[in-house]
Amino acid sequence: MFARDDPDRRGGPDARRRPVAVFDSGLGGLTVVRRILRRLGGEDVVYLGDSARVPYGIKSPETIRQFALQDMAFLLRFDPKVMVVACNTASSVALDALESACPATVVGVVGPVCALAAERAGGGPVAVIGTEATIASGAHARALAAAGVGEVLTAPAPLLVPIVEEGRAPDDPIVLSVLSDYLRALQRARPPVLILGCTHYPLLAGAIAKLMGPGTSLLDPGEATADAVAAALAENRLQNPARAGTLRCFSTDNPGRFARLAGRFLGRDVGDVTWVGTDELIAAGHGAAET
Repeated sequence: MFARDDPDRRGGPDARRRPVAVFDSGLGGLTVVRRILRRLGGEDVVYLGDSARVPYGIKSPETIRQFALQDMAFLLRFDPKVMVVACNTASSVALDALESACPATVVGVVGPVCALAAERAGGGPVAVIGTEATIASGAHARALAAAGVGEVLTAPAPLLVPIVEEGRAPDDPIVLSVLSDYLRALQRARPPVLILGCTHYPLLAGAIAKLMGPGTSLLDPGEATADAVAAALAENRLQNPARAGTLRCFSTDNPGRFARLAGRFLGRDVGDVTWVGTDELIAAGHGAAET
């Protein structure tokens, strides 16, 4: 689908200045970008939020793979040195297809956080909440089992993504009611570790932690993903020289609204957001398929 990256480009000054590309189904992936910028402040980041087609988590595996490949094809125009799949649903369902098609290193959000969860659980069970497609894929359960976790508890939470995208606060009665319903079984199980299996969920971490109690540690996938990106850059000698990195954001729906809400996810202003139509993503995907 794409020509593989030339190994001779690794480590050179031009290669080091190439950006890190990140995509998600909407705003949630900015929680991963926030961790990347904190961990790797010199890196330029190009972000795509496919807000026109959010949420991915209720769609079929075939549609998710198609959307993810289109997102990636659009971002490949920027010649990234790493492609970050900051969407648990796409990482769970489409990672193999993305790795096969991408000339750059692909980093998902499932593997890194599961390895960290296994370490922190100390032999106890690990719980995962996520979208319907993420939970149904079994990706977290497989990764946790491979990391030595004996018991995995899962709970789908499909309404949380649209709730967060609406900008509702964690103490909103609707948010608390929905969370209480989704977490009821996990509250009884009292797992030592709970993976927030969607990049939108860290915005609700305070409410989730309160409902789960002090005995359960929450894991934000962005933390482990940023570490994985740092390791990939170091391995290929692609770290950017020390300077202030830049962030460029694209959204497939209402860039003004995206910019207003993005600060909640990123912790700072994102500046101007550029609109890109889904037809352009589709065309990028078709063009990539023909090369």
